[in-house]
Amino acid sequence: MENEFVYSTEEGDLRKSGRGKKKKQPKSKLPPGIKNDGTVRVQCEKKGRGGKTVTVVYGMPVSTDQLKDWATKLKQDCGSGGSVKSGTIIIQGDKADRLVEILKKSGFSVKRAGA
Repeated sequence: MENEFVYSTEEGDLRKSGRGKKKKQPKSKLPPGIKNDGTVRVQCEKKGRGGKTVTVVYGMPVSTDQLKDWATKLKQDCGSGGSVKSGTIIIQGDKADRLVEILKKSGFSVKRAGA
Protein backbone atom coordinates (compact mmCIF):
# COMPACT_ATOMS: atom_id res chain seq x y z
CA MET A 1 0.00 0.00 0.00
CA GLU A 2 1.28 3.42 -0.91
CA ASN A 3 1.69 6.17 1.62
CA GLU A 4 -1.20 8.58 1.11
CA PHE A 5 -2.40 11.37 3.33
CA VAL A 6 -5.95 10.74 4.51
CA TYR A 7 -6.26 13.43 7.15
CA SER A 8 -5.00 16.97 7.49
CA THR A 9 -5.40 19.16 10.58
CA GLU A 10 -6.12 22.11 8.29
CA GLU A 11 -8.53 20.47 5.86
CA GLY A 12 -9.84 17.42 7.70
CA ASP A 13 -10.58 14.11 6.00
CA LEU A 14 -8.98 14.27 2.54
CA ARG A 15 -10.76 11.11 1.38
CA LYS A 16 -14.07 12.96 1.31
CA SER A 17 -12.76 15.88 -0.72
CA GLY A 18 -10.81 13.67 -3.11
CA ARG A 19 -7.58 15.60 -2.59
CA GLY A 20 -5.67 12.67 -1.11
CA LYS A 21 -6.15 10.51 -4.22
CA LYS A 22 -4.06 10.47 -7.33
CA LYS A 23 -5.66 11.86 -10.45
CA LYS A 24 -6.57 9.40 -13.17
CA GLN A 25 -5.14 9.85 -16.62
CA PRO A 26 -7.77 10.98 -19.12
CA LYS A 27 -8.85 8.23 -21.49
CA SER A 28 -8.14 8.64 -25.14
CA LYS A 29 -11.33 9.30 -27.11
CA LEU A 30 -10.03 7.57 -30.21
CA PRO A 31 -9.08 3.91 -30.35
CA PRO A 32 -5.56 2.92 -31.42
CA GLY A 33 -4.99 3.42 -35.14
CA ILE A 34 -7.61 6.19 -35.52
CA LYS A 35 -6.02 9.57 -36.22
CA ASN A 36 -7.49 12.94 -35.29
CA ASP A 37 -6.68 14.69 -38.58
CA GLY A 38 -10.02 16.26 -39.52
CA THR A 39 -11.21 13.20 -41.40
CA VAL A 40 -14.37 11.54 -40.11
CA ARG A 41 -13.91 7.80 -39.73
CA VAL A 42 -16.71 5.25 -39.73
CA GLN A 43 -16.02 1.80 -38.29
CA CYS A 44 -18.06 -1.29 -37.42
CA GLU A 45 -17.29 -2.82 -34.03
CA LYS A 46 -18.43 -5.97 -32.31
CA LYS A 47 -15.83 -6.58 -29.61
CA GLY A 48 -16.91 -5.84 -26.04
CA ARG A 49 -20.54 -5.27 -26.98
CA GLY A 50 -22.06 -8.64 -26.17
CA GLY A 51 -21.80 -9.87 -29.77
CA LYS A 52 -23.90 -7.00 -31.11
CA THR A 53 -22.58 -5.06 -34.09
CA VAL A 54 -22.52 -1.26 -33.91
CA THR A 55 -21.20 1.40 -36.25
CA VAL A 56 -19.07 4.09 -34.62
CA VAL A 57 -18.37 7.53 -36.12
CA TYR A 58 -15.06 9.03 -34.89
CA GLY A 59 -13.60 12.50 -35.37
CA MET A 60 -16.62 14.64 -36.26
CA PRO A 61 -15.29 18.24 -36.25
CA VAL A 62 -18.36 19.69 -34.51
CA SER A 63 -19.34 20.82 -31.01
CA THR A 64 -20.99 18.53 -28.47
CA ASP A 65 -24.45 19.98 -29.14
CA GLN A 66 -23.99 19.62 -32.88
CA LEU A 67 -22.75 16.06 -32.35
CA LYS A 68 -26.02 15.20 -30.61
CA ASP A 69 -27.98 16.75 -33.48
CA TRP A 70 -25.96 14.75 -36.00
CA ALA A 71 -26.54 11.57 -34.00
CA THR A 72 -30.30 12.17 -34.12
CA LYS A 73 -30.18 12.79 -37.89
CA LEU A 74 -28.05 9.70 -38.58
CA LYS A 75 -30.24 7.49 -36.39
CA GLN A 76 -33.34 8.65 -38.26
CA ASP A 77 -31.74 8.17 -41.67
CA CYS A 78 -30.59 4.65 -40.75
CA GLY A 79 -33.81 3.73 -38.96
CA SER A 80 -32.01 2.46 -35.87
CA GLY A 81 -31.06 3.45 -32.35
CA GLY A 82 -27.82 4.84 -31.08
CA SER A 83 -26.11 7.22 -28.71
CA VAL A 84 -23.30 9.75 -28.25
CA LYS A 85 -20.43 8.76 -25.96
CA SER A 86 -16.95 10.24 -25.50
CA GLY A 87 -17.16 12.39 -28.60
CA THR A 88 -18.27 9.54 -30.86
CA ILE A 89 -21.61 8.64 -32.42
CA ILE A 90 -22.67 5.01 -31.95
CA ILE A 91 -25.35 3.63 -34.28
CA GLN A 92 -26.81 0.17 -33.72
CA GLY A 93 -26.20 -2.33 -36.50
CA ASP A 94 -23.86 -2.52 -39.48
CA LYS A 95 -24.68 0.81 -41.14
CA ALA A 96 -21.18 1.92 -42.17
CA ASP A 97 -21.81 2.19 -45.92
CA ARG A 98 -25.00 4.20 -45.39
CA LEU A 99 -23.31 6.54 -42.88
CA VAL A 100 -20.33 7.16 -45.18
CA GLU A 101 -22.73 8.06 -47.98
CA ILE A 102 -24.76 10.46 -45.78
CA LEU A 103 -21.67 12.18 -44.33
CA LYS A 104 -20.03 12.62 -47.76
CA LYS A 105 -23.21 14.24 -49.11
CA SER A 106 -23.10 16.62 -46.12
CA GLY A 107 -19.60 17.78 -47.04
CA PHE A 108 -17.41 15.88 -44.57
CA SER A 109 -14.17 14.17 -45.54
CA VAL A 110 -15.03 10.55 -44.66
CA LYS A 111 -13.09 7.28 -44.59
CA ARG A 112 -14.22 3.77 -43.79
CA ALA A 113 -11.92 2.55 -40.99
CA GLY A 114 -11.21 -0.95 -39.78
CA ALA A 115 -11.36 -4.24 -41.64
